[in-house]
Amino acid sequence: MAMRSEYCGLVTEALMGETVTLCGWVNRRRDHGGVIFIDLRDREGYVQVVCDPDRPEMFRGAEDTRNEFCVQVKGIVRARPAGTTNDKLKSGQIEVLCHELNVLNAAVTPPFQVDDDNLSENVRLTNRVMDLRRP
Repeated sequence: MAMRSEYCGLVTEALMGETVTLCGWVNRRRDHGGVIFIDLRDREGYVQVVCDPDRPEMFRGAEDTRNEFCVQVKGIVRARPAGTTNDKLKSGQIEVLCHELNVLNAAVTPPFQVDDDNLSENVRLTNRVMDLRRP
């Protein structure tokens, strides 16, 4: 069995309604009081994964994930609700409703968000390896 069926950045409206398996790193995890959103990234781009509490085992795993965890997600591609689309991403019109979530490798949470623009020079120099990942 293959680790993935698609790359995150290549999941588009063409796959609407299909089950996909994705592997990547948790770029950002947001808990919105009962629903967890994970921005998953790989070499091709980003996709938003939605974790509903309807599947308790998967949801507990989503609660434990943090930034930079390497995960495998299996779920169904669906359209994002009106008003929540992101035109800056190729996958901004869709999201993946998570059915299974496997943590492939846990990671130490980074000292700062790579995309944070409000960092002091001292923090950036202390963590130079992380700073080099910034655009």
